[in-house]
Amino acid sequence: MNIPALSIEPVAITHSCFTDKFGIPRQPLLADASRASLELLPPYNDPEAVAGLEQYTHLWLTWQFHQVAGQWSAKVRPPRLGGNKKMGVFATRSPFRPNNIGLSVVRLIEVRVHKASARTKVEIIIAGADLLNGTPILDIKPYIPYADKVPEAASDFADTAPAATQVNIPDPIAEVARNFSDEWGTDLMALIQQVLAQDPKPAYQKPDPSRIYGMELCGFNLQWRYGDDGIQVTALSPLESNVITEGNSE
Repeated sequence: MNIPALSIEPVAITHSCFTDKFGIPRQPLLADASRASLELLPPYNDPEAVAGLEQYTHLWLTWQFHQVAGQWSAKVRPPRLGGNKKMGVFATRSPFRPNNIGLSVVRLIEVRVHKASARTKVEIIIAGADLLNGTPILDIKPYIPYADKVPEAASDFADTAPAATQVNIPDPIAEVARNFSDEWGTDLMALIQQVLAQDPKPAYQKPDPSRIYGMELCGFNLQWRYGDDGIQVTALSPLESNVITEGNSE
């Protein structure tokens, strides 16, 4: 069979609060406080291309795992199974796929059109995205509840969301988070809670109380450790600064 080669180009680029792969929620909508902007690329940055989009509450995004290293494998180790059991790649959402294409449903917040003399900038502001900053968006479609929602759908090993981990944030760090603001309206305090409640470390690793974990989030270096009562946030410092805002970790 002669199958023609496919030619696909991005229609938008993602500007996300997640600038590090580690810590990104493993599924969309698990951290609804996350914010991202999808900036349409020429020639798709035409206001007519998004006309009527604001009538929907949610969107389907098709995108590319643009920073996945390594070859695809017929069997992979899903984090939900502790990283110890293998399943067929097509039975998982592993990024190590024959074609590095992802699919996410996100919440639509706002469509912004900035008209300038040089060019028109069209942005789609979304919530609940599991997208790394710079992720190429291949297509955008509206979520249609009567067709896309399947109440009887089932999954043997991932039928419910993972149990949330307790997250403790000391008052000095919480104050820094509450005072944060950006152009997308991100609630950094809620985002830290939601991201860490998913337990970002690999599922096969046992918590090491002596180890400090960290990730980049909204321009900050967020650090935490594991204790008897869950996750304890230990620091939240601007990435451009070496000064760390610390709180009592006990």
